[in-house]
Amino acid sequence: MLQPMSSVPPADAPPPGAPGVPDGFERLWTPHRMAYIKGGDETHGGPDDGSHGPEESCPFCRAPKLPDEEGLVVARGELAYAVLNLYPYNGGHVMVCPYRHVADYTELTVPETAEVAALTKRAIRALRTASAAQGFNVGMNLGGVAGAGIAAHLHQHVVPRWGGDTNFMPVVGRTKVLPELLADTRKLLAEAWPDD
Repeated sequence: MLQPMSSVPPADAPPPGAPGVPDGFERLWTPHRMAYIKGGDETHGGPDDGSHGPEESCPFCRAPKLPDEEGLVVARGELAYAVLNLYPYNGGHVMVCPYRHVADYTELTVPETAEVAALTKRAIRALRTASAAQGFNVGMNLGGVAGAGIAAHLHQHVVPRWGGDTNFMPVVGRTKVLPELLADTRKLLAEAWPDD
């Protein structure tokens, strides 16, 4: 005969939260986010106290001034560059940005527009080579109302996709599961980056 389960823990059970007692939470380790914890808002494009110009507080102006590994820059052109997204939608999420601090696509010069397009094509080829991506979401969010997280500096998203890459984690768990560290992804993409 089955006995009903009791919700009362045994008298000798350790109290909740004691060392070694599971708390019911899953842990996803994301060491690349430590840069945000240590650096503070302004270092990473957050609120600006007004003491700096827009280019000094812009992460897309700062990233190309750093060594590639530190800035997560994948490839550089004369007028634009490709960089990994620090908050990727999917592993390998690349952004193509002009060096010039410009907000709107219509403000790009003809040569800047051409180089953003060329780097976008190369990003797609590199992602296919490095990760066997089966499809892509490519696009720009122009303005805060359109979803741009950093509206002041134009950037084009190149998000690799694979069959079955959607799951319940982002919707129910509000969690993205990424298979490798950003530094490792940057290295793989830089090595796979095509010359033409």
